[in-house]
Amino acid sequence: MTSLAEEAARRRTFAVIAHPDAGKSTLTEALALHAHVISEAGAVHGKAGRKATVSDWMEMEKDRGISIASSALQFEYQPEGHDGEPYMINLVDTPGHADFSEDTYRVLTAVDAAVMLVDGAKGLEPQTLKLFRVCKTNGIPIVTVINKWDRPGKAPLELMDEIVAEIGLQPTPLYWPVGEAGDFRGLLERGEDGEAKQFIGFERTAGGATIASERHLSPESAAAEQGDAWETAAEESELLSADGADHDQEMYLAGDTSPVIFASAMLNWGVHQILDTLCELAPAPAARESDPAAVEAASASGQAAIAEKREPTDEFSGVVFKVQAGMDAHHRDKLAFMRVVSGEFDRGMQVTHAQSGRSFSTKYALTVFGRTRSTVETAFPGDIVGLVNAGSLAPGDTIYSGHKVQFKPMPQFAPEHFRTLRAKSLGKYKQFRKAIDQLDAEGVVQILRNDARGDAAPVMAAVGPMQFEVMMARMENEYNVETVAEPIPYSVARRTDEETAPELAKQRGVEIFTRSDGALIALFGDKWKLSFIEKEHPEFTLETLVAD
Repeated sequence: MTSLAEEAARRRTFAVIAHPDAGKSTLTEALALHAHVISEAGAVHGKAGRKATVSDWMEMEKDRGISIASSALQFEYQPEGHDGEPYMINLVDTPGHADFSEDTYRVLTAVDAAVMLVDGAKGLEPQTLKLFRVCKTNGIPIVTVINKWDRPGKAPLELMDEIVAEIGLQPTPLYWPVGEAGDFRGLLERGEDGEAKQFIGFERTAGGATIASERHLSPESAAAEQGDAWETAAEESELLSADGADHDQEMYLAGDTSPVIFASAMLNWGVHQILDTLCELAPAPAARESDPAAVEAASASGQAAIAEKREPTDEFSGVVFKVQAGMDAHHRDKLAFMRVVSGEFDRGMQVTHAQSGRSFSTKYALTVFGRTRSTVETAFPGDIVGLVNAGSLAPGDTIYSGHKVQFKPMPQFAPEHFRTLRAKSLGKYKQFRKAIDQLDAEGVVQILRNDARGDAAPVMAAVGPMQFEVMMARMENEYNVETVAEPIPYSVARRTDEETAPELAKQRGVEIFTRSDGALIALFGDKWKLSFIEKEHPEFTLETLVAD
């Protein structure tokens, strides 16, 4: 029997973040392939004759070749030369499109590390920068992967300079490319002070569907075989060391540096180096700070744990970071994805929902691999568990056993797009209401209501307009309700209070709504209207809706 501490120590829980089309889902599959949990990768989305990726299961995702919902994959991995128990990998593939950044933010609250995937031709893109800032704010260390090196792109040193200039993160390459972008010959493994340890060459496989075999050469043999390409890589590696670009574990964990690996997820080149690096360098699950204000009745040991910003390690606690329904047409259920924070989770155990104080049994608990489900009996810190039809769980909720603990709530992003939604057929009203409530609980969009519009035409509020398409597609496919979305003349939202709302509602170009969590939300026609009201009525409560 292994101890709780030993089980936690072998967990690695991380997310893959990037701009759209950087290859996140392709990399996710490649990682699963190298862990031998799938036998063949279906790498490319939307291409005739190719398989859909294991992590993309929505029809919209397959049709458009993008990730819309985050997907959790769990598998064991044994690095070469590692004699102990295999590592347990909890990998979360996240949406790359900016319209779904709120879903990605939720995922980043549930992981211990991140892989920042950068397109070798495009470099750092806007969504990548935004997600990096979220990681930085939450203290999540980052491993950078320069992807698509088999295609023409930027010079490797130029990409390193870009990372320093754009995000102030010092890249510390562990593996340096031999051959320029588009002429990917293999990797130079860097040692101390930029010393070239060895050359790693890869063999192409048909369509990159299977693991690429490797061959390893000494620096002398690599110089003889690769010629100028090797000499250039070795010189650049030494230049990096002269610039201080060598790995330092403390600086990496502090978020000041980022190990870098060059790869081609499509060809499966450099992929097992990514997995090995995460196992060796990424942090194991750590304690999470509680919200002391929410734990008034905690016991003495619970209060002590809160004061020390840790959880009692022998007691179970977990945080819900995502709720998802419709993952399988054969299972009309709802999955609440929970990250185990402390203690041991056992299927069937009685837990308490911190927000409501209600107790419930966890009889139906699953691990999820794409759309494939399997019952989980036990889980440990860092693991992600799907709880089936677990009452009223919502993103940000805490569940626990023993002393009360409650983690800080998950902030919601400020919506910038608004549409009314109604059913095409009045006869579908009951299904319409049910679908609205369930998809609202998942956080697909924010639902706003007021008496004037009624329940038949609530307002959808979203970060990006593609969220409306997902909402409508899921209502039709999962609930058999066709809907119509219509724009309304608002573009700015602010949180207000009961004292301000009556007077604010009298202003032209303003409408007051109640969000599902009870918050009062004021919508304004544009930022100039908001600015005018703020100037004329400084006494009004108007708070920005942004993620902390």
